[in-house]
Amino acid sequence: MAPPLPGIRVGHWQDSAAGTGCTVLLPIAGEMRAGVHVGGGAPGTRETDLLAPEATVQAVNALLLTGGSAFGLDAATGVVRYLREQGIGFPTPVARVPIVPAAVLFDLDLGSAEVFPDAAAGYAACLAAVEAEQREGTVGAGCGASVGRLLGPAGTMKGGLGLATSEPIDGVTMGVLAVVNAAGDVVERDGTIIAGTRGADGFADSTALVRRAVGRVAPPPSPTNTTLVAVVTNARLDKVALSRLARQAHDGLALAISPVHTSVDGDCVFALSTGDVPANPDALAVLAVELTAAAIRRAVRQATTLHSVPAVHGAIQESSFEST
Repeated sequence: MAPPLPGIRVGHWQDSAAGTGCTVLLPIAGEMRAGVHVGGGAPGTRETDLLAPEATVQAVNALLLTGGSAFGLDAATGVVRYLREQGIGFPTPVARVPIVPAAVLFDLDLGSAEVFPDAAAGYAACLAAVEAEQREGTVGAGCGASVGRLLGPAGTMKGGLGLATSEPIDGVTMGVLAVVNAAGDVVERDGTIIAGTRGADGFADSTALVRRAVGRVAPPPSPTNTTLVAVVTNARLDKVALSRLARQAHDGLALAISPVHTSVDGDCVFALSTGDVPANPDALAVLAVELTAAAIRRAVRQATTLHSVPAVHGAIQESSFEST
């Protein structure tokens, strides 16, 4: 079975009782080129400055996406320990130092606020990593994710983790992993709400709720949220091109989440290159936008109810990963 993310092993750890988890992406080759773009106003990240085009380090050794808010960044320590034991890392005169960027989402209000991914969880996710990992929904970093959070916990629906991949085109492949924990609604191309803020008579329309608050100084009450995305391709891209691709892929969030990039979302897109196949960067950008939107929609469709937060329950089931 072909891996949904080319050149990557994916591993998950989750604690369903606590409503949290983490997901690690390990390059099969031991390293991968990476870029990042943060579009939301409330990010929680680690080692993302190293991904700037002008930074010295040219490759990373893993990517961690995790729940637990800032506490969950501790899981990266376990990923670093695992890589160190494998002899993987940036070479220095005295040791190889694993480079592990990470980003977090807020899931402390689902399950337990006292349990979150730690170093042991990150290490366990590495041990669980496999090349053809295709689990979606309430798994890994998507375990405690929810969407439509503008009316508080009672109005939310279950978010989760989604995957989308393209068929090979001239040897170029791309896959997207999205962990969806948005303040807004997840929507179809035509704006129809798939999952989101629920009112007394159905969906409340998160964008309309925010629009009505235009005269208020403070944003609507909401916990911190965040959608995390990893765009992975075997195309040959350097850090400059990957940074641009990560920025362009945010258009996929705008297609599938409404509203998006709010002051309480820490939306973050990573772009990863695991191969050396020549490719047209504009074509890659179009594909990244389509796959990002598809992965976001799959995340809520594949999620299952947890701690009384209702899920879509696969009302629309695709027979294979969307390539749109």
